[in-house]
Amino acid sequence: CGGSASDSSGMLQSPNYPGSYPNNADCVWEIQVENNFRVTLTFRDIEMQSGTCQHDYVEVYDGPLHSSPLLGRFCSGSFPTYVSSSNMMSVRFHSDSRNSFRGFQAHYSSIPAGHNTTIQCLPDYMHVVVSRHYLQSQGYSAQRVTLTDNRCRPTVTSQEVVFNIPYNSCGTIQEENNDTINYSNTIRVASSGYVIKRKKNINLHVSCKMLRKSWQQVMYAAEDTVDVNEYQFGRYDMNITFYDSPAFRRQVRSSPYYIDLNQNLYLQACLHSSDPNLKVVVDTCVASPDRHDFNTLAYYLVRNGCPRDSSYATYYSPSSHFARFKFNAFEFMSRHPSVYLKCQMLVCRLGDYSSHCYRGCSSRAKRDTSSAEEEVDVVVGPLQLREGHAPSAKTG
Repeated sequence: CGGSASDSSGMLQSPNYPGSYPNNADCVWEIQVENNFRVTLTFRDIEMQSGTCQHDYVEVYDGPLHSSPLLGRFCSGSFPTYVSSSNMMSVRFHSDSRNSFRGFQAHYSSIPAGHNTTIQCLPDYMHVVVSRHYLQSQGYSAQRVTLTDNRCRPTVTSQEVVFNIPYNSCGTIQEENNDTINYSNTIRVASSGYVIKRKKNINLHVSCKMLRKSWQQVMYAAEDTVDVNEYQFGRYDMNITFYDSPAFRRQVRSSPYYIDLNQNLYLQACLHSSDPNLKVVVDTCVASPDRHDFNTLAYYLVRNGCPRDSSYATYYSPSSHFARFKFNAFEFMSRHPSVYLKCQMLVCRLGDYSSHCYRGCSSRAKRDTSSAEEEVDVVVGPLQLREGHAPSAKTG
């Protein structure tokens, strides 16, 4: 149960709804809609063990589960509605080992945030847009909007002041805080000195916080002249490519990728980010004949950093943004016409030896959240056997 929802609207419900939910369930849904939209969540039905909500309950968080304010916890009664302050919301359903009930059903949708300042955390920079109409209505000039490092100038159009602020220059500050990696900068809006009723200068602090599961974007004004408070969430940009040899010089660009049984396959995962202080490693890779189902028929090459296939091996990489590995075309290939790979990558701070990027094989059931790291899923394929190696018509 649980999972990710990225459509503009949809439905959430407890397992087996409207039948009785199972005991000892713990489900988390992450709802992420478009940048600069908000999530509205309305519950249409709730039936659980009532009382103090200690046994069975639903929780709603204003963003990612482990790092966001709790909007509400309930188990019965009226049907509440919640609105996020960002484009992300998390819903957690928990049941204990006792009584079971019908559970809940809820509907979510996205609504425009409707603000005059927007922010997006892109792979290489923060994209901040300030409305010129908004500045002028407050008595400020678009020509007096700068960064702390005034060598990095915005693009001023007839409608907007646009900053593309790199994560590794223009005065951007990097720091770690518990399970986040923070990139922050300051946009300064200066008042006109000759106005009789002098306005304050505004310091608009802009930051992208990299959480275990997402980028969080924060914007706020240091002084109360203008009240701006924006949060957005995004994902790391990652891809995996096949190469034709362990030299990793020539990519395999054909799709499907036709291979021979027992052929060695070489792969490179690449993280697209301008932050040089990040490291990427392969955490889990699983093969399946169905690109949408990696549970029913699954073959693990590596799981939680522990090799499961004897041919799996990693290679030295010239950059911490690359992770290189190989495996041998396995017998699993001979039983299916096409095979897909789903790999879960971990992104951590370079040199953070407490993170799972440096711990290697781990039999953990759940990750701790003490260090800054993010999980990213990538699906590649299909892989198909060449003619003459194709599976027989018999099912194995």
